[in-house]
Amino acid sequence: MIGYIHGNLAYKLENAVVIDTGGVGYEIFIPSNSPIFLAREGEDVRVFTVMIVKEDEMSLYGFSDRESVNLFRQLLTVSGVGAKAAMAILSALSAAETVKAITFGDAAMLTRANGIGKKSAERIILELSDKVGSGLGSGLHTGAAATGSVGAANDPKADAIEALLTLGYSRSEAGAAIMSIDGVDLKVEDYVKRALRNMG
Repeated sequence: MIGYIHGNLAYKLENAVVIDTGGVGYEIFIPSNSPIFLAREGEDVRVFTVMIVKEDEMSLYGFSDRESVNLFRQLLTVSGVGAKAAMAILSALSAAETVKAITFGDAAMLTRANGIGKKSAERIILELSDKVGSGLGSGLHTGAAATGSVGAANDPKADAIEALLTLGYSRSEAGAAIMSIDGVDLKVEDYVKRALRNMG
């Protein structure tokens, strides 16, 4: 598997970029709203990738951060949702909007994506509503520990704050939202869900 590709942005296509690394150009499909498209041709970029292999095709899908990779992978686990549909969702909505739509059961928001009807949206919500918070929390613990900026190790509040930061909230917004939550011994995903509801 290819975890990420770091190289020179050779050129852009309508829904993909070509990254030149080691003299090889990798064509990588990326969401249309990805910040990767903001990079200039010739600029060094790092793209986190998912490789999908089929009988007659091998494709790379790329994202600007690992959290989006995890969300893409989770979408692929939903019955009837393939790479094209998952990319359509992540092109129509930011990662934060996608997580909020799934968390709060907002099927209408998911149907903004091309090819995603009401039934598909409801199936995504049904199959992922208990997973997206957990998925965001996992893998963020190391980020919190590495920065040393929030809390101590194994602190679910600290990890929840880091999860909100990856969704685009400022540290002050995330901290205030998490600290205002009543309750003890909650899991990371529970803190994230309650904070998103409060900031709704």
